[in-house]
Amino acid sequence: MQNIDIQDRAKKFAVRVIRMVRALPKEGASFVIGKQVIRSATSIGANLVEGGGGATKKDFINFMNIARKSALETRYWLELIIAADLLKEGKLKELLCEIEEIIKILTRIILNSKK
Repeated sequence: MQNIDIQDRAKKFAVRVIRMVRALPKEGASFVIGKQVIRSATSIGANLVEGGGGATKKDFINFMNIARKSALETRYWLELIIAADLLKEGKLKELLCEIEEIIKILTRIILNSKK
C-alpha cells in the first residue's frame, strides 16, 4: 500500500514540476534546466512503477535507489533554478518541501527493504 501511495505522490509531484517549468523564462539556460528537472522528476515515478513490478527483492531495492537518486537530482535542479534567479524561492518552496519528503520516504523504503 505504501508503494502505491508514493507512486501517486511522485506522479503528482512530476505534474507540478512540469507546470512550474512552463513558468520559467523562455530563454536558453531556462530551457536546458527545465528539460533536466522534468527528466529527473518524472524518472522518480517511472522507477517506482518499474520497481513495483520487480521480480526480486534485489530488483525492488535497486529501482528504489534509482528513484531516490532521481529525487536528489531533482532537488539539485530546483535549487539551481533558485540560485540562478530563474524563479523566486517562494514559488518553489512547496516543491522543495515535497521533494524532501519524497527523499525521506524513499530512504525509509530502502532501509526497511534491506532488513
